[in-house]
Amino acid sequence: MPDFDKVNIYIDGSNLYHTLRSVARRRDVDFGKLTAKLVGNRKLVRAYYNNAPVDQAREPELYKNQQKFFEALRGIDYFEVILGRLIYRNWPDERPYEKGIDIKIATDMLVHGHRSNYDVAILVSGDTDFADAIQAVKDLRLHVEVALPDLSSSKRLREVADRVVLINGDFLSDCWR
Repeated sequence: MPDFDKVNIYIDGSNLYHTLRSVARRRDVDFGKLTAKLVGNRKLVRAYYNNAPVDQAREPELYKNQQKFFEALRGIDYFEVILGRLIYRNWPDERPYEKGIDIKIATDMLVHGHRSNYDVAILVSGDTDFADAIQAVKDLRLHVEVALPDLSSSKRLREVADRVVLINGDFLSDCWR
């Protein structure tokens, strides 16, 4: 039996983006540094960044910038970019919304857990919708940590997690580009 824990990180990209904007007032996080800090002395198996690309025809400049960002992420060791989709209804009067991202993250956590790909899953999201998936992973006798923006939010998520990591200004202080 190894003397380290194998870790997979599951990042809800949109949730993290809004967390960074609210807690740090910036978005230029270095994902390599962030994942290394979350993993600590354990072994990173893989980090999965989940998001949805904007529509190129509707938002060409944002699309171009987002694609550059995704390509930079793909250049990080042991890092994968998983893309869902955005639904545009009543555009431009209403903002688009993501479809399928949360269920993809939950499914991946469970599938990788069943395959024994990790000992510890770290979910980077404050979305309470993940609580049942976290419990299902724990039922496999695996550990789940949740990294979220503040301790006043996501009560159910905090209760079900084995460990909570607070992503605040102090935590992020050495994770910027």
